[in-house]
Amino acid sequence: QVQLVESGGGLVQTGGSLRLSCAASGGILGVDAMAWYRQAPGKERELVATITNHGITTYTDSVKGRFTISRDHAKNTLYLQMNSLQPEDTAVYFCYAMIWPPNRPSSSPYWGQGTQVTVSS
Repeated sequence: QVQLVESGGGLVQTGGSLRLSCAASGGILGVDAMAWYRQAPGKERELVATITNHGITTYTDSVKGRFTISRDHAKNTLYLQMNSLQPEDTAVYFCYAMIWPPNRPSSSPYWGQGTQVTVSS
């Protein structure tokens, strides 16, 4: 029963900052291919940022220079530092990870429940 639990969302004014966390727990042998997605009301879920086990990162153009994705391998935790937040960043942010459970031949995708980020103008 692997779980991904996001935290750190909230309400912030334009120009403010938030730091999201995603903690993986349960039966975990290894974690790879972690990412942050977000979904605004009435819109499709979009990929925000990704990070590999080697620290290689990617970002969608709209957040480049403002967001930083990172991870703590020892804690199985993913982070998203969000600076200079804008109203357009308002969305539910979801954690995603490929996880290898014990005694399984391959990894499987897992999603967190989402955390709300609201940026007021």
